[in-house]
Amino acid sequence: MSATEATKDVNGEQPDLNRVIGPKLLLLFIVGDILGTGVYALTGSVAGEVGGAAWAPFLVAFVVATITAFSYLELVTRYPQAAGAALYTHKAFGVHFVTFLVAFTVMCSGITSASTASNAFAGFLNDGFDLGFEVGGAGILITALAFMALVAAVNFRGVGESVKANVVLTLVELSGLLMIIFIGLFAVTQGNADFSRVVVFDSPSDKSTFFAITAATSLAFFAMVGFEDSVNMAEECTDPVRDFPKMMLTGLGVTGVIYLLVSITAVALVPVGDLTDPAKGQALTQVVAAGAPDFPFDTIFPFIGMFAVANSALINMLMASRLLYGMANQDVLPRVLGKVHKSRRTPWVSILFTTAISFALITYVVRASASADGASSVALLGGTTALLLLCVFTVVNIALIVIRRRPTDEKHPHFTAPTVLPYVGAITCAFLAGPWARSEEQQEQYVIAGFLLAAGLVLWLLTWLTNRGIRAKKTGFRDIDHLSE
Repeated sequence: MSATEATKDVNGEQPDLNRVIGPKLLLLFIVGDILGTGVYALTGSVAGEVGGAAWAPFLVAFVVATITAFSYLELVTRYPQAAGAALYTHKAFGVHFVTFLVAFTVMCSGITSASTASNAFAGFLNDGFDLGFEVGGAGILITALAFMALVAAVNFRGVGESVKANVVLTLVELSGLLMIIFIGLFAVTQGNADFSRVVVFDSPSDKSTFFAITAATSLAFFAMVGFEDSVNMAEECTDPVRDFPKMMLTGLGVTGVIYLLVSITAVALVPVGDLTDPAKGQALTQVVAAGAPDFPFDTIFPFIGMFAVANSALINMLMASRLLYGMANQDVLPRVLGKVHKSRRTPWVSILFTTAISFALITYVVRASASADGASSVALLGGTTALLLLCVFTVVNIALIVIRRRPTDEKHPHFTAPTVLPYVGAITCAFLAGPWARSEEQQEQYVIAGFLLAAGLVLWLLTWLTNRGIRAKKTGFRDIDHLSE
């Protein structure tokens, strides 16, 4: 059986999805999914943890993400279906509650990621129009909430997403990062870059180098997530077994190089103290202005940044609302969340629910960032997204270890990751998800993540009790009918 034949008819008697994604489109999809809010919004926060060595956390995050990507590659080529981490968890453990937890955690990561993007959007809007909003002030809060409401409106109206449209969005996002790299090269020719800063390590909390880089990596990891979403496109790829390994690893490599160059350029052009000062504007906007002061790039870049983070927000809220809708239809969450609007044909209750959660998160973190010792709203939400996904990645790596130990009747060829990598991936992801891997200000991420998961558990419990009551009632009626015979 060929690799292509093995991926066909995965839905049994149901018709397969249209296989239109070739290797080039898959590569652009992966690159576009990784690029976005992370590097645009968190470069300054990462530099604040380690000083001029801001490139080091991005490098470590790239290595950890790549190790886990190998596990995803083996799993997606073993099971080329559009379900991702939840499918792999269920294949390994077969426990519905554990599968629900993984799926709900992925959903929560989408909401926190979109909320991160909304705060970043408010910052770029502030830079682009020179509105003078204060950090943690009403202006930033109202802008972020209004932006999220707009995302919800677009989500409700219905968005016909296509991979070709994603290509255009990816090129625009990529243009902003390439602009920074080219400006850095230009600054070098003009003698305006100071690369001696790149090797200067400085931790404001006087941590050891290891733990300071670890804390910064837990933030930088947010910039590397997104590759895991691509496995949900497996059923629409012309040959996922052949194409995924090359394209995913190439996509991670491309984005990793871009991130390293952007972080090095940022530190070489702008002192770390300025990069970490939100009152002076978004970090990358400062970089563009410092590298080419005689050109209007600094007036253009905030709008590119707005576009990049807006795209991230919309994609993540689409994913979160649809995942919530799917869980409701599987009777693991209240059925009301699965309601579809009659005319728009969109899951309107799930959209309202996820938007309400994002409103609460945005309000909470913006107010928290107003305190002198609080983490920035973008860093707090971005770090929470990374925390949630690091937990998911830990489970995925363990799932592959469990699956490998079972007898298999798989007859189709699949990618095989080096034996040791799932173990290394599980350990490193679990380590980065621990409280020791975060600074004191970042500990609040556990409060946010705990609140989200607790809400999910309450919803699951209510659904379980309701379904149990319905089943008991139906059983009672059957018993009565039996006795009457």
